[in-house]
Amino acid sequence: MICWTLGITEHHNAVDNVLALINLATLTGHVGRYGSGLNPLRGQNNVQGGGDMGALPDRLPGFQHVEQAALRAPFDATWGVAVPPTKGWHLSAMFDAIERGDLRAAYVIGENPVQSEADQARAIRLMESLDFMVVQDLFLTATAELADVVLPAAAAWAESEGTVTNSERRVQRVRKALDPPGEARDDLWIIYELARRMGHDWGEASAERTWDELRSLSPVHRGMTYARLEELGGIQWPCWDEAHPGELFLHSRLWEDPVPGSRIPFVPVEHDPPVDRLDDDFPIRLTTGRRLDSYNTGVQTGSFRSPMRRGETLDIAPEDLERLGLAEGERVRVISRRGQVEVPVRGDPGLRPGLTFMTLHFQDDVATNLLTIDAIDPKSGTAEFKATAIRIEKLEASVTA
Repeated sequence: MICWTLGITEHHNAVDNVLALINLATLTGHVGRYGSGLNPLRGQNNVQGGGDMGALPDRLPGFQHVEQAALRAPFDATWGVAVPPTKGWHLSAMFDAIERGDLRAAYVIGENPVQSEADQARAIRLMESLDFMVVQDLFLTATAELADVVLPAAAAWAESEGTVTNSERRVQRVRKALDPPGEARDDLWIIYELARRMGHDWGEASAERTWDELRSLSPVHRGMTYARLEELGGIQWPCWDEAHPGELFLHSRLWEDPVPGSRIPFVPVEHDPPVDRLDDDFPIRLTTGRRLDSYNTGVQTGSFRSPMRRGETLDIAPEDLERLGLAEGERVRVISRRGQVEVPVRGDPGLRPGLTFMTLHFQDDVATNLLTIDAIDPKSGTAEFKATAIRIEKLEASVTA
């Protein structure tokens, strides 16, 4: 089993990296068999479910391609409007569109791009240039502080009904345990209410009724009634009808003789090093990621204490600490081709010399994304968070008169 996370995909050649892994698994016969294969691990819950529901620029729910007329037709009929026949923009392309003047308004749901996007200075400048922005979120994020309208949302895991999909494609029920506080509202209610106020009454904002509509349009979810999800403790897609148990693993057809349908093609890829090259001015590689107790920009996790949590540091190999004449905990200036921050250093014997590590968790203290580069993979739209060229400078000691 080959598992990977963002260390493979947060590069300017993210898709090529994944294709290389697929080539390897295919070549060694580890596709379409139980207990082997490829598994991209998600960084937060229900990322898989977001993709399943069509939160992708070129897919309808159930991974149906938006540019195929036959796949759009059921959605056109059910929704009573024509689905646009061309794919949309991914997040990085949206920022490019803002810069060109083609995108002038944004509706941001559960995202904090002001702090999570690479090259933070550019992200802030572009979001501030929008004519109108709505943010729908649990917290007043840094992005919400720039918004014209903020819609306070419920915590989906405890204050909403619905479903969640994990990394093994298992769809499970989410049950409401308590009401949202204050003026916060369920995400589904907010969207239904916006539609009603804009002249489209969709009826009751029912999670089950919305799910049943999804099942009618997505063949891979068709057999997943709420009753079956409850009874079986979740079902893995594809689940073609209400007698189908769901698929334990994918691509088993490849071992049938003869193979039905097409075989898996090999896709040759070329090695391409990071865009932000190392040189004499920027000789050290910075990679970014998460620590166990925190999520991304710290919005969800920063407001409670954890015995594992410590403030932001520049983690560095002990050999580099010694070479640069730095002491554990000493504050340094970290400079990239885009910006600079000040941060304490921390020796980490798990890092090889020349490689450093930081997180995005403590944005109010250290805005790490001032350093990172927005070199984008043209296929996936992912920025190269994992490979920034930096240099480290000692801070001048303060002199007292």
